[in-house]
Amino acid sequence: MSEFSVLKTEQIGRAAGENIELLGQILLIRRFEEKCVELYSAGKIRGFLHLYIGEEAVGVGTMSALKDEDRIVSTYREHGHALARGIPAGSIMAEMFGKANGCCRGRGGSMHLFDRTKNFFGGNAIVGGGLPLAVGLAIADKMQNTNAITVCFFGDGAVAEGEFHESLNLASLWELPVLFICENNLYAMGTALDRHQAQTDIAKKAGSYAMPSETVNGMDVLGVRDASMRAAELVRSESKPFLLVAETYRFRAHSMYDPDLYRTKDEVEQWKLRCPIANFQKYLLQTGEADAATFEALEKKVEKEISEAVDFADAGEIESVEDLCKDVYTPFQALTSQGE
Repeated sequence: MSEFSVLKTEQIGRAAGENIELLGQILLIRRFEEKCVELYSAGKIRGFLHLYIGEEAVGVGTMSALKDEDRIVSTYREHGHALARGIPAGSIMAEMFGKANGCCRGRGGSMHLFDRTKNFFGGNAIVGGGLPLAVGLAIADKMQNTNAITVCFFGDGAVAEGEFHESLNLASLWELPVLFICENNLYAMGTALDRHQAQTDIAKKAGSYAMPSETVNGMDVLGVRDASMRAAELVRSESKPFLLVAETYRFRAHSMYDPDLYRTKDEVEQWKLRCPIANFQKYLLQTGEADAATFEALEKKVEKEISEAVDFADAGEIESVEDLCKDVYTPFQALTSQGE
């Protein structure tokens, strides 16, 4: 029996036409991240690099349930979110190269992707830092009577931060349209969930703030999409927050600097048996929606897109020294003192 959730009857027709596209998005994220490892080793990408390998089904499943006007607030592990939201791979790659043709002119790098045209309001290097930003965006939408919702991604490590509790409390108290999505990969950097949370069932924490919640298998793109559709519709129709917890796992270390000594190789291999790519391919073969030729064609398409992204990044220029002080905040007192 497939590990993937059985969709409701009314959703089967919609899903059947989109499943190949969903697989293509997951493959793009996986191959993009694998290419980033190569480029990091070659010195073309510098600084911190947090990979989304293993967690792709959460970002892809969630984004497929959203509308263009919805806002996205992400974390420092946001390459997959950005790709699934439709930010061009070349724009993201150039940003990580530190090039001026990147989505943030090379100023943000891996952890601070941003694209206003996609309503993608950035990654955030601060653990839990996006939670209060999401509340602020939702307040703005409610005051302007829009039909948009704000989706806020965060990891299980952020649950230990004060912003988590404050943000959920205010969102519920003020009845704000926020879909909080916890990507629970079981480790806050190198600290296991049961080492930093007395209550490891994160969905239950929503009850303290009179907020509905659900836990979903984050390795199952169809299950995530189904749960995200239900949650997003509830948030949109009732203008009230919802907490969705996606249980997932990162196959790589926390970052490229992490020696990954806090978990066993056997644990990692066991989770790899639940790979969102391999199991989704098995599902599509079982349903007759795809065959080996389909998968080969998708791989070639993804390979071409990533190759073009790298070329785009390579061709970009570093921002000129004369522009480095543009868009940088300077206190008014400093400006007036210079005039003196």
